[in-house]
Amino acid sequence: MESIKHFINIISAPYVMFPLILAVFFFIFPPTDRLLAIHKKLRLYKLWTNGGGIALFSSLIIIFAFGLTDSNFRRIVTKPDNVPIAGLIFLVVFFLWWSMKQAWENDERMAQGQGPREAEDAKEKVLVWPDLVYIELIALILCTVLLIVWSIFLKAPLEEPANPTVSPNPSKAPWYFLGLQEMLVYFDPWIAGVLFPTVIIIGMMAIPFLDTNEKGCGYYSFRERKMAVSIFMFFWLVLWVFLILVGTFLRGPNWNFFGPFEPWDISKLEALTNVNLSEIIYMIWLKQRLPQNIFLREIWGFLLIFFYFGAAPLLLAKTFLKNLYARLGSLRYSLFTFLLLMAVSLPIKMILRWVFNIKYIVAIPEFFFNI
Repeated sequence: MESIKHFINIISAPYVMFPLILAVFFFIFPPTDRLLAIHKKLRLYKLWTNGGGIALFSSLIIIFAFGLTDSNFRRIVTKPDNVPIAGLIFLVVFFLWWSMKQAWENDERMAQGQGPREAEDAKEKVLVWPDLVYIELIALILCTVLLIVWSIFLKAPLEEPANPTVSPNPSKAPWYFLGLQEMLVYFDPWIAGVLFPTVIIIGMMAIPFLDTNEKGCGYYSFRERKMAVSIFMFFWLVLWVFLILVGTFLRGPNWNFFGPFEPWDISKLEALTNVNLSEIIYMIWLKQRLPQNIFLREIWGFLLIFFYFGAAPLLLAKTFLKNLYARLGSLRYSLFTFLLLMAVSLPIKMILRWVFNIKYIVAIPEFFFNI
């Protein structure tokens, strides 16, 4: 049992778990025609829709039941603040499997010349009264009973009055802000707390104007909306749900990483030396002191960012996103790639921190400008 717990603690490390999550993500959501062709040729969608999703859901139940036998795991998961997040895991996996199963079934039906299953269901007339009202009334009663039982058996996590001289360790935001709190580890506060939320809100508002594809409206389909579905799920699952889970279950005292079966030792210290890109180039590679001139010191970071946001969209337009560029046009494609590259910059920065201990690409603390 201890060997199993130790193995789970090892794969829970972010530099191990994150690549595994990305592999599973692209297994479920192949975003390009080439990946989708390989996916269908190997019939991987059958593995996911028929048994893979159920197997994953069952594995989560077994791991959760096994984890409850450990005092450290039980202390974290059964904390009143964390119980809804534990339930979130099972709900996300189940509805992800259910929706993708319906999407792949519709894609097969349409490939055979049939319409989506929702078109057949639409032929049936459902009256608002009494059918819909009865269903909503039953759902209302069940939710009310659930909340009452929950409030009786799960105590509210109230603590002593706030003491400005004593801060809890770890000090965590509410669950819906844990994603932003995790971003603060990798980005400056003005980026993680201001720029990223603004770009996310504006990006969501711009989606209907960027994606004018009318296919897949009103019915589940992946083949007809593979790019849109993959990008949305990447934003939601990888860049939001994953960060919430990490902040809830794997971040302990001093904001260090802890495995699910590892005790939260307040004296644990991570032996990491985070350095900036300019320090790596000048002090480690070139064996010299940092230049006094700010622009000369950070020129390599500026060039890297210019290439990332300037040259990368052009290269993608000529290669992987050629069809998308032809469909969207220059303006909408530019907005689309900017939002996409902004989102992808988060996992890139996370990997740079974990693998190379790079703190900032551009570091200008003199003007509080760090990227």
